[in-house]
Amino acid sequence: MQDIEIARNAKLKKIYKIAEKLGIEEDYLEQYGKYKAKISLDYYNKIKNNKDGKLILVTAINPTPLGEGKTTASIGIADALNKINKKAVLALREPSLGPVFGIKGGATGGGYSQVAPMEDINLHFTGDIHAITTANNLLSAMIDNHIWQGNELQIEKVTWKRCLDLNDRALRKVEVSLSGEKNMKPREDGFDITVASEIMAILCLSKDMKDLKRRLGNIIIGYNKNNEPVTCKDLKADGSLAVILKDAIKPNLVQTLENNPVLIHGGPFANIAHGCNSIIATNMALKMGDYVVTETGFGADLGAEKFLDIKCRLLEKSPDAVVIVATLRALKYHGGASKEECSQENTEALEIGIHNLLRHVENIKKYGLTPIVAINKFATDTPEEIETLKNKLEGIVEYSLLENWEKGGEGAVDLAQKLIKVCEQEHEFKYMYDINDTIENKIKAVAQKIYGATDVEYSDKAKEQLKQLNTLKVPVCIAKTQYSFSDNPKDLLCDKPFNIHVSELKLKAGAEFVVVLTGKIMTMPGLPKRPAAENINIDENGVIEGIF
Repeated sequence: MQDIEIARNAKLKKIYKIAEKLGIEEDYLEQYGKYKAKISLDYYNKIKNNKDGKLILVTAINPTPLGEGKTTASIGIADALNKINKKAVLALREPSLGPVFGIKGGATGGGYSQVAPMEDINLHFTGDIHAITTANNLLSAMIDNHIWQGNELQIEKVTWKRCLDLNDRALRKVEVSLSGEKNMKPREDGFDITVASEIMAILCLSKDMKDLKRRLGNIIIGYNKNNEPVTCKDLKADGSLAVILKDAIKPNLVQTLENNPVLIHGGPFANIAHGCNSIIATNMALKMGDYVVTETGFGADLGAEKFLDIKCRLLEKSPDAVVIVATLRALKYHGGASKEECSQENTEALEIGIHNLLRHVENIKKYGLTPIVAINKFATDTPEEIETLKNKLEGIVEYSLLENWEKGGEGAVDLAQKLIKVCEQEHEFKYMYDINDTIENKIKAVAQKIYGATDVEYSDKAKEQLKQLNTLKVPVCIAKTQYSFSDNPKDLLCDKPFNIHVSELKLKAGAEFVVVLTGKIMTMPGLPKRPAAENINIDENGVIEGIF
């Protein structure tokens, strides 16, 4: 049975019933139909003095076209914890329409470990990402209008881009102001995908509405004739942007197929943004649950590193346990097997690919944290291959066989029980770099300690930008391919010395980090040769097909 059919056949509870499980009174709930709701920020003020629950972070090996099942594993763990009578809350990111209609598909789990209503969440949901797109593009409109109206701020260079939540490579570079009207000066512009926009990062990193407005005001939109930064606040646009985001800042409440609570809020990509759900949703979940399960984007070298080095500084809490998800199919792919060969027994490729997993295990340990490997079981896995992986992990890291895709929460009970034990252990968390160090040293720390690079090389443009930004006491958000530890997406093994190549540095003053662009990374993805959009349809009865 396909994921969409399983989700459609599930018996969902009305959303106010899910809210009742968390103790949320109706006055704090804003319902979007029967099965979706937003939670008022006033509710967090009511519960903010509650004791924090235990935080479980779910990450994975470097992703492959075969998928690792990180979201599916996260849902299974939360369901399993609730199944053994632990009050667990799941905190996830919102899906982007780019992957839904592109190559990756939806982001609501799979099999019997899904969040619902699946179609709604994968499409427009409660409109958060559309609101971010609108706020971003209102700022663009106000910039160009200000210039047209006489340019009182003497804006010389515009660095702010427009955005769209779809994969459209034709919009990476565009020319605007071509109408020939008076004061319209043609210039090169471009689009980012919405989930990589600074406003998405700001929404996810803001602690409340006051913090949101402050960060919006600090956005640098460009530079004046004296090369001084011009901000969103200078344009008097921060208030309007905050109004557009007044509902988007509130976390969304939905449920798993086993009727357990899920907060889904914020959706940045981890390869080109910081890849975590919102601070507000995570904090709220920590005050409502004894255990909170949350995930990060892509592999641990990207999502987990940014969660730990960026988000944890604001969250003021570190994970109590970390799960690293891997499939035998993906490990064989990292070992040199083709996509077709990955579904066949191939011990040699598996043993080579296991090195990718072990590197992620060692990286998590560098933070002072205890990881558990979740072996996401597929029907094509043979007992011999599973035994090979277990033998390689024995004595290095705890592991558990996950079968929740087929069995729901019951298939993740063993992992849940092991996580409870790890959560009770003391750990001494440490960041990968000192926030007071130079930007150059922060980049070098991540490149060498996490990626395994020999050194970092900078383009001439990046060298000049580094001179201006080097003393900033903010985290670095490294934009890098998700497929490899290096910045070369084709170098899956990374078994030879490599350098990280920095092409550009961008200060995101509202998000309060420096984005570091490496290799040939793009902030606006393109569609594949056969996008998922070709297979998505709706019949005359309104039944959607093709979303996975």
